[in-house]
Amino acid sequence: MMYMILMGAIALVSWLVSNRLQSKFAHYSNIHLQNGMSGAEIAEKMLHDNGIYDVKVISTPGRLTDHYNPQNKTVNLSEAVYNQRNAAAAAVAAHECGHAVQHATAYSWLQMRSKMVPVVQITSSLSQWVIFGGLALMAASSMGFYVAVAGLIMMAIATAFSVVTLPVEYDASNRALAWLKNKNMVTPQEYAGAEDALKWAARTYLVAAIGAIASLLYWALQVFGRR
Repeated sequence: MMYMILMGAIALVSWLVSNRLQSKFAHYSNIHLQNGMSGAEIAEKMLHDNGIYDVKVISTPGRLTDHYNPQNKTVNLSEAVYNQRNAAAAAVAAHECGHAVQHATAYSWLQMRSKMVPVVQITSSLSQWVIFGGLALMAASSMGFYVAVAGLIMMAIATAFSVVTLPVEYDASNRALAWLKNKNMVTPQEYAGAEDALKWAARTYLVAAIGAIASLLYWALQVFGRR
């Protein structure tokens, strides 16, 4: 019951932040850029201003599906960002290019995060099942404890990934905002909108990290409390 309440509370906060982010994005999508540039054009200019010419800017289906892919060096912008000419599109496009700049400059937190991806893809989906299995076995065998601890280690890796993601995302936003301001790409009103939109986007990652930490602590108490 405690776990259900904990996860329910985290899910509620996550929903509220996500809903707020979508509301902010919709609002700042109505603030049209005076420079008349699309999200794709903003992205290409930021890349070139940072001396990056081997990264392609492409359109990807969906809404808020924007991301940078370091494997094939592409800045993937959703349809609402790629073609639009507003403060929200400028903020998102510049943010994703911030990741490309991180990659080009060997930003340490991004390198660490990239190295963790293959492991997390496996451990994140299995950790709870391993913990469940360990807890079930603890009643019959001492080996159950070690199985459960193995599950905790797997969950800890996924949790660490969520925490490492925070500086990566905040730094990308800081790079984006600094570039937008220093290159006079936006007016003060447009900059305020871009800054606010990116703050709410970052909060989605913060909530995810807090949820991962809370879940790890809960299961750690369950495992060690039953030993």
